[in-house]
Amino acid sequence: MLRGTVAPAFVRGMLAGAVHHGHDPAALLAAVGIAPDCLTDERARVPLAGYAALYNHVNAVLDDEAFGLFPTPMRVGCFEFLCRATITAPQLGEALARAARFLRTQLPEMEIAVVRDGGSALLTITETRPLAVGRVFAHEWLLRLLHGLACWLVGRGVALDAVDFPYPRPAHADDYALIYTANSRFNAPRLAARLAANLLELPVRRDEAALRRFLDGAPGRLSMLYRNDRELVMRVRDHLRAALPEMPEMATTAAALRMTPRTLNRRLEEEGSSFRAIRDALRRDLALSRIAKARQPLADLAADLGYADPSAFYRAFVGWTGVSPSAYRRRLRGG
Repeated sequence: MLRGTVAPAFVRGMLAGAVHHGHDPAALLAAVGIAPDCLTDERARVPLAGYAALYNHVNAVLDDEAFGLFPTPMRVGCFEFLCRATITAPQLGEALARAARFLRTQLPEMEIAVVRDGGSALLTITETRPLAVGRVFAHEWLLRLLHGLACWLVGRGVALDAVDFPYPRPAHADDYALIYTANSRFNAPRLAARLAANLLELPVRRDEAALRRFLDGAPGRLSMLYRNDRELVMRVRDHLRAALPEMPEMATTAAALRMTPRTLNRRLEEEGSSFRAIRDALRRDLALSRIAKARQPLADLAADLGYADPSAFYRAFVGWTGVSPSAYRRRLRGG
């Protein structure tokens, strides 16, 4: 698995509807500079930039932002109106509810819902009738669309704790760790993505000016944002992790990466992230991993993660999980 690329199965899934409607897949690939070997060679990898260009090209050729996978086309322009329907929501939960209502008018074959389940929330996608074309990709695409939009709306990555997919494990499932979560399961009765319920209360931070910038290259641009293999995001994350228990400021990190803070901020925004989001996600991931595997005192764990005050770690942990560190540890042990 190479960073900055996608498995050929995603490309074939994206082309399935076009092929069903009589289009030549090799010609569609050639139009955006993608070699046709990805149609037959499982070892081929497609660069993300080419994949995003193919996304937009297929949409334009078919005049269908759902790739011809459904009986009724989702005409070009629907994604913009989906964004406009959600940016005025006060919080993410309401934005997702609006997205579900909007997509119901466009994709009656796919019923979308967001429900709370204790300290978690479930984003579910249920087929109302069997899909005849590209069923696996249809689920992959729709979850990616909703998850990527959610991340953009709140200006940070929204972690998916687990996703159950309603089909057998595909050969390209290793890529799911980069796109959704490493905790993916298969053969479920419906698609169900689990996330912390408190994330639904995150404020929507986007406005009209941000939307105009976002729509440049969209919706294909979504395939490049909020992945776990973004180059600069990973470089910043690696730098911060190597510095622990110190937690460098943005200016120090920018200097270490040989760029100005302004350039670092701009390039992280292009990758759909921010310095603060990377720092918080690193601390969250390390905290959850260590609390699950070790009996380290919480004050020591807080210090290892660069918190000068254990109470600040406590507040952050409650924000990530909805419960205190000690309660989370007890839950893991079944106590």
